[in-house]
Amino acid sequence: MFERWPGVALLVAACLAGPARAVDAASVAGDVAVEVRVKQIASQLRCLVCQNESIAESSADLAQDLRAQVRRMLAEGRSEEDIVQYMTERYGDFVLYRPPLKASTLVLWCGPFVLLFGGGWCLYAMLKRRAGLGDEHFEPDPADDDRGAAP
Repeated sequence: MFERWPGVALLVAACLAGPARAVDAASVAGDVAVEVRVKQIASQLRCLVCQNESIAESSADLAQDLRAQVRRMLAEGRSEEDIVQYMTERYGDFVLYRPPLKASTLVLWCGPFVLLFGGGWCLYAMLKRRAGLGDEHFEPDPADDDRGAAP
């Protein structure tokens, strides 16, 4: 009798999740030009909850609130630069997908190149050292032992 309950629970959850998406759909139907600008600005800002998605892509509650705030600021007549400036002042450079190049973000910009160069240098040094070693430093191949034995 209770084997159908998980399916019913899943169906109820799916029905309840639908209206949450309808809120964004209703706002998109309002003014297409504003929604295009909201999406454009939101794609430049990182979701502080997900951290690997922009607030345009994220479905987190904070991302929805930030999109609504961007929409409200656009309705007030603020420019894209003003909105990005406000978000940066409030949440720091971390909220930007492309943080500005300055002393505090230098590691973000140069770190990957330093690690790549360091790894390449270590690999080169290891291979050069290994090439200088003689055969006595290495174990013989098992195939060499089989060739020496009589069939």
